[in-house]
Amino acid sequence: MHSITALDQVAGGFTGSAVTIGKFDGIHLGHQKLIQELSSAAQEHAIQSVVVTFDRHPDALLKPGHAKLPLIGPTQKHDLIEAQGADILVTLPFDEKLAQLDPKQFVQLILVDGLRAKIVLVGEDFRFGNKGAGDVDLLRELGQQLGFEVRVVSSEMLDGVKISSSAIREALDRGDVTTANKMLGHVHSCVGMIEHGLKIGRSIGFPTANMARDCEGYLPLDGVYAGWLVVDQHRYPAAHSVGINETFQAVPRLVESHILDRDDVDLYDKIVTLEFIEFIRPAAKFNGVEDLVEEINRDLAKIRTVLAV
Repeated sequence: MHSITALDQVAGGFTGSAVTIGKFDGIHLGHQKLIQELSSAAQEHAIQSVVVTFDRHPDALLKPGHAKLPLIGPTQKHDLIEAQGADILVTLPFDEKLAQLDPKQFVQLILVDGLRAKIVLVGEDFRFGNKGAGDVDLLRELGQQLGFEVRVVSSEMLDGVKISSSAIREALDRGDVTTANKMLGHVHSCVGMIEHGLKIGRSIGFPTANMARDCEGYLPLDGVYAGWLVVDQHRYPAAHSVGINETFQAVPRLVESHILDRDDVDLYDKIVTLEFIEFIRPAAKFNGVEDLVEEINRDLAKIRTVLAV
């Protein structure tokens, strides 16, 4: 997949494209359906499939005090979109200039002049242009005027609930990674570098790897989770703990991971992926080290059952 960050980076000789455009936070089952239909449309017309997204959620610029943290970071988004088979990923900076384009200007600049779109695929609730003034009906009108076909892809549902980034974030906020994973169609994860911590876990017999706080991936509800730690093409069963360590010392919210039955894996300064499989228990404060150790052993027993290891 070719990745670009500006429309003037589109290669010469580019004759046309099938395009989808959106925030694509999470690359959930609805997004995957959209990108797969995009690829089919592109193959049908022997043109390039192009996914257009932004370097940040529009609310980060327009409503900075109310912007939600993203489900995934830019590296995760790139890799997940690539896995769906898109030919080109365009990540545009969402700045004042872009935000102020009216719907027709938006379509003319990005879809027509920039990408020479022949087919545009969007979801049912697609909005575009200044203050989201454009909708699917307007996009169809503009398509008729400017020479591209519009296809609307229906939403995906899970147990009667529309799959959306907001619904996934709500599931993660209550610790329900099982439902989040079903909606995503892949395992929710965090990716980042392992940094040196206080080594408290090692002192009580449960060494943990502390992920840097600038990691990619939305942290679920504070608590303990069964999961996997992936590094250097190896997958290790692990206990992930999200939150602050109140038993010893209040620290900024983070995620740390303990690999089961291994204390010989050197993870410092390596980029690792932490996959969340199942919620084990909420965060708790313990009266002392003995109580904490007893609870950790109970956690690990449950995790072994969940992961079948």
